[in-house]
Amino acid sequence: MIHKEGWPSIIIVTLANIVLIILGVYVFPAFQWASILLAILLWITILQFFRNPQRSISVQEKKVLYAPADGKIVVIEKTHESEWLQEDCMQISIFMSPINVHVNRIPLDSEVEYYKYHPGKYLVAWHPKSSTDNERTSLGLRASNGARILLRQIAGALARRIVCYSREGDTVIQGQEFGFH
Repeated sequence: MIHKEGWPSIIIVTLANIVLIILGVYVFPAFQWASILLAILLWITILQFFRNPQRSISVQEKKVLYAPADGKIVVIEKTHESEWLQEDCMQISIFMSPINVHVNRIPLDSEVEYYKYHPGKYLVAWHPKSSTDNERTSLGLRASNGARILLRQIAGALARRIVCYSREGDTVIQGQEFGFH
């Protein structure tokens, strides 16, 4: 299944591919196979990036915090969060490469208490200032037991668009889609 955020990009790439193939076949016939191969690779890449596999949580666990994103955990450390939590907490950072699914999901049943969009730059993910200077969205959740969690979607040099569907006051359930990155 393709994520709804992908359709505009898929349409643009499809139209560009048609032009690329026409150029390859009629204008530069010596490169027709290269243009067709490039068009196929571009189309596969864009479809792969915007894929949205069906995921279901077979057993919802109130004591289990599910990962909000696919990717690789690159940081687990104690830090002071000063935007919303205003306290020391554990930070878990997940890096999503272009081959990961870019759908973000709610890690536990909760209520959205905080939402803020931060415009910014598009530095590469490993840049020390990317988490504070890049475009990002912060989403603060409070579980029924009072636990608070802050989720951040941070744009990067390649994935330059973030979309967050949840807003303050929303009641969200574990596994529910809250955005695309």
